[in-house]
Amino acid sequence: MSLGELALSRSGIDRAAELRTRPEELELRWKDPGSRVLRVYPGGRFVVHDDALVLESALDAPPERRVFLGLDPEDTAYFALLPVGEHAPEGAVTLREVGTLLAARDVGLAVNAVALANWHATHTHCPRCGAATEVTDGGHVRHCPVDGTQHYPRTDSAVIMAIVDADDRLLLGRQASWPEGRFSTLAGFVEPGESLEQAVRREVAEEVGVTVGEVTYLGSQAWPFPASLMLGFTGRALTTELRADEVEIAQARWVSREEFGRETAAGTLRLPPAVSIARRLIEHWYGAELPAEGTWR
Repeated sequence: MSLGELALSRSGIDRAAELRTRPEELELRWKDPGSRVLRVYPGGRFVVHDDALVLESALDAPPERRVFLGLDPEDTAYFALLPVGEHAPEGAVTLREVGTLLAARDVGLAVNAVALANWHATHTHCPRCGAATEVTDGGHVRHCPVDGTQHYPRTDSAVIMAIVDADDRLLLGRQASWPEGRFSTLAGFVEPGESLEQAVRREVAEEVGVTVGEVTYLGSQAWPFPASLMLGFTGRALTTELRADEVEIAQARWVSREEFGRETAAGTLRLPPAVSIARRLIEHWYGAELPAEGTWR
């Protein structure tokens, strides 16, 4: 059984990758009064009104600030405008805050735009020779004019897992920076040369000392904070003794459904927000949707 449609995995846009290598057509699309532009501000912020993205018509901006996002079913072209140091206006928000409120089209646009804006902001020079790179392919490639190399947006694979023991208790952990009572499922980045299943088992063993056996994939969604793809799993614990590493995890615990229901109702157990895959993994184990909750802030 999968997690179904996740908040940040929704989209109503065809990315139309074939247009990225047609600069003349992209220029015409950019100048088309019917095309729409999402202005992205530093920190992955953007403006929303009435739970919808505020989109603008063609702007006076150089090609290196434009990112082609795709086409909708009516053939409307969508772009993002990359920031160049300007401050976000008052009221600008992030995907963490509005990811569950936006419709599928707007979520797809915002996730893509924010992820690419984060990449462009941190990969301005060639990692091989240090030369400044040039934006090409509709904002999806950076080309080095000195050594000719092409550089593509990075995505960091991360596993996030609902670990359950033989008594069907769920394993939860709390990071030291979180307030008391705030818990979530464990997570971690995939290391080079490692399979996803190996990453699940390694991360759980490192963070809380639990050995995991069977691992099952449930679903994924982008998490552009700044460049992750979260891959959700459930795993069967072979051991139950907990030894929090006190580096990434300050506290770990097993919780039964009875304890979970009682503590969440009382507000003593606080959970990640609905925009996160962690929340969906917890609901998948619990067997019911949980009341809406705010952001991590």
